[in-house]
Amino acid sequence: MKKIVFIACIFLCYSTNAQRIVNYDESKIPEFTLPVALEMENGNKISSISEWEEKRRPEILNLFEEKVYGKIPGALNMTSYKVAESDDHAMDDTAIRKQVVLKFSKNNKELDINILIYIPKNNKRAPLFVGYNFYGNHTIVNEKEVFITNSWVGNNEKFGIKNHKASENSRGIRTYRWAVDKIIEAGYGIATIYYGEVDPDKNDFSDGIHPLFYDTNQSKPKSNEWGSISAWAWGLTKAMDYFEKDADIDNSKVIVMGHSRLGKTSLWAGATDQRFAVVISNNSGCGGAALSRRSIGETVKIMNTSFPHWCNENYKYYNDKVDELPVDQHMLISLMAPRPVYIASAQDDKWADPKGEFLSGYYASPVYNLFGKKGIISSEIPKVNQPIHNDIGYHIRTGKHDVTDFDWEQYIQFANKHLY
Repeated sequence: MKKIVFIACIFLCYSTNAQRIVNYDESKIPEFTLPVALEMENGNKISSISEWEEKRRPEILNLFEEKVYGKIPGALNMTSYKVAESDDHAMDDTAIRKQVVLKFSKNNKELDINILIYIPKNNKRAPLFVGYNFYGNHTIVNEKEVFITNSWVGNNEKFGIKNHKASENSRGIRTYRWAVDKIIEAGYGIATIYYGEVDPDKNDFSDGIHPLFYDTNQSKPKSNEWGSISAWAWGLTKAMDYFEKDADIDNSKVIVMGHSRLGKTSLWAGATDQRFAVVISNNSGCGGAALSRRSIGETVKIMNTSFPHWCNENYKYYNDKVDELPVDQHMLISLMAPRPVYIASAQDDKWADPKGEFLSGYYASPVYNLFGKKGIISSEIPKVNQPIHNDIGYHIRTGKHDVTDFDWEQYIQFANKHLY
């Protein structure tokens, strides 16, 4: 085990939920000891792939379920799916567009999830990037045929979203985050879902997927059951169920990608569903790729206070006791092994703790080494805009908390290297 010691200055910030004291100075990071990925809770060392797969991996996965993200309280398969709209001449005749509706029903309740899919016309059995969007499928492209979500949406005056309803005003407002043209040109498909259709991003478990699983008189998940991140990850696994049925998609080459809170989600989806061939975290921060014990930028306490619905109730016990957590986020990264995983940071995104995101990849590397894979070799963070494309990939780019063309260029190159 290694001890990592740092120190620092404190800044005062405010959220809509609570006053927060935020540390942004490396020198004030408390002394901490990371749990070892290749060591069982009882102290036994893991030295073989079979020991990892049969003992330690299930133990780590269970700890994250119980202590952090929450368990899914039961099984639920699609009731049905249908292609609600399609066009063989989309995106200036470069792609096939499909809008697929997945239907779910349980306990006399129903839920629809809409997937927007683009497949390159010159590669019909295409590998596929899949990820959630923040304001609706209609925001990632300018095509007027893409449906506007009917689900609850966070208000945003800049995007013309009022009364928690999406409208035509927000069509195409996030095209800059989705390099659809680049992705199609590279021979990949792209699929996206508005995350609020699976579970609206608010501290209220009365809608979305959760109520379909409630017992009589239940109004919220039990303390060890799923919060929103686990629910969103569940939605990605259901999308994967559909991809396995779509002859236009190479379901052996599906890449799950997410940004910010949805980067936390993509990592948990990749950990819980090994059908995802590559897993990508973009600026995911605390609860995603960043080490929780560093307590810099967004922390466990801040996340659980500002967004108490993201994780399960058990996680709140660690708000002021993060050193007692039996896991840290390098262990989440290790759950992807031996599949390729990519962690991306932004230089100005101090909130997400770029160094902590990098170090998670570094400390997950011994698990990849066990499989004969190449992780991150040095504990020194690479220079800006100098990506690492090993089996654990990483870059820190110039700029802020966002998704850029540079990011997508790396993801495409990384996928090309590791899927072919």
